[in-house]
Amino acid sequence: MATIKIKQTGSPIRRTSDQRATLIGLGLNKLHRVSELQDSPEVRGMIRKVRHMVEVQS
Repeated sequence: MATIKIKQTGSPIRRTSDQRATLIGLGLNKLHRVSELQDSPEVRGMIRKVRHMVEVQS
């Protein structure tokens, strides 16, 4: 299966608790941290929820 790299570019400060939990679910909790996950519809949905705080790398 394909993998997808996600880099956190925005701070979770002053964000809702569900957005913070989504970042933690993606394996991100500090700025500029990179996480590599399996590409699935669930992961894509999580990325869409916090798309203003993450950057998808190839």
